[in-house]
Amino acid sequence: MLEFINQPWPWWVAGPIIALVMFSLLYFGNNFGVSANFRNMCSMLGGGKSCEFFDFDWRKQTWNLVFVLGTVIGGFIAAQFLMLETQIGISEATKSDLVGLGIANPGAEILPPEIFSFESLLSLKGIIIIIVGGFLVGFGTRYAGGCTSGHAISGLSDLQPASLLAVVGFFIGGLAMTWLIIPSLYTL
Repeated sequence: MLEFINQPWPWWVAGPIIALVMFSLLYFGNNFGVSANFRNMCSMLGGGKSCEFFDFDWRKQTWNLVFVLGTVIGGFIAAQFLMLETQIGISEATKSDLVGLGIANPGAEILPPEIFSFESLLSLKGIIIIIVGGFLVGFGTRYAGGCTSGHAISGLSDLQPASLLAVVGFFIGGLAMTWLIIPSLYTL
């Protein structure tokens, strides 16, 4: 049984579950998206008093806040109790590329300490990645009218042309980041 848990779910299990969730959301008049929760949290914390964008009834989106909480709890449970081994399966070519970028032992941990540690955060690379990257993600999410999950899952299920355009943009941005920007940052 644990062998099944330790493997990714096949498309023919995960796909219908995602479709069922999306049909349910459409039926009940809801949209799926994680970035909307930042707006909900700002509204919850009183952001509507100083900014009209946050002035709305966040209680109607409580289900989405519960979803994000469940995502965090589910991720913790999966990482702590359902992963039989911590070695991450990475191809030899990718390991070689990562070693070339300064990752000492790629695949040994989920979060390499060369990227995810306080020491790396306080470096020039860390500041660029966290501050500039965080700004670009936040700006892009707002400019695109939603995040990758909202557009790629909910928007495409709704057959929204704007979501198709956003998803194409996300892929182009991801490819540019992976092949151009990150390698340049890690050669600083």
